Amino acid sequence: MSSTFDIQPIGRFVGQSAVIKRPKEIACFSYGDKHQFRLDGSSIRYYWPPTLGADLARGFDTFEKLDDKADDHLDSLLKTIIAHEQGLGKAVEADLITWRGMMTKFMAAIFSDRDGFEMNATLFQDTIFLEENHSYKLNSQAKQSQQVSQPGRPSQDMMSFWGYKFETLCLLPSIWAETSRDYIENRENEIVNNHAQYCSVVKTGIGNTVMILGGEVDAVWDSKPTDGSPINWVELKTSADIRNDRDMITFERKLMKFWIQSFLLGVPKIIVGFRTPDGILKRVEEMDTASIPGTVKRRGKGTWDGNMCINFASALLDCKPGLHGVGF
Repeated sequence: MSSTFDIQPIGRFVGQSAVIKRPKEIACFSYGDKHQFRLDGSSIRYYWPPTLGADLARGFDTFEKLDDKADDHLDSLLKTIIAHEQGLGKAVEADLITWRGMMTKFMAAIFSDRDGFEMNATLFQDTIFLEENHSYKLNSQAKQSQQVSQPGRPSQDMMSFWGYKFETLCLLPSIWAETSRDYIENRENEIVNNHAQYCSVVKTGIGNTVMILGGEVDAVWDSKPTDGSPINWVELKTSADIRNDRDMITFERKLMKFWIQSFLLGVPKIIVGFRTPDGILKRVEEMDTASIPGTVKRRGKGTWDGNMCINFASALLDCKPGLHGVGF
């Protein structure tokens, strides 16, 4: 079965958002310092404010960067779900199983006309398993890396590093009370390594579609609760400092993806590190995820609408029996 779902006209997605189910963590897994899979929460990290004035480019030459050229498919997510089901003694029912990043692309598509994407979908026992077309992803990354930066501007690789450096400046291996003052004050000297990750697996839903999503979570605000109550997750992001209307529009577009990523996993707070054009951390701002769409609607430039993102995703997922043929 094949079908095409048209984005235009987007006006049909205006209005109150479709019903959404609050994300609930049902399992987790980790990648260690060598990116080895672990069926536990050993790579969880804790947020503590960074030192302002830090140079985000420091340590670029020693960056231990993950090689993501291999196609890992949904392997880690599925291993975690299988272990969870074995513990429950029954299957976890869902219409869609995928990475948080795939749903982010879906929800943002209505307002994104710069970056394309391709995905592969497999329908098995009434559940769709959705993953990114890896070849398309690698080709897109190659084209991006080949872009020549304007004179005086940092490379794409450097700006990507700034984000990982900011995370290193914000993270502790344990809660503040159990971390030495020496470690806290010397985070700028830590070697940046993006191999280690804590990944949350949540059950959620948009409209008529029940989903299981997996995705990396940067940190927790304090100790992780064990009673099933919402977790004080924190998402860490960087952006150029806002100096004019053009910068505001650029930041507002970034806010859409910041919001979607956090919304999908139930992350309540986003910490944004604003930097100078040459990568000096200037200020840090805390944002409540739930308030972002309203703030953009009241004070922004009208580049996106949160309810429309949700309604678009809901309508698209309603045609999921033919999702493997959906065109963009």
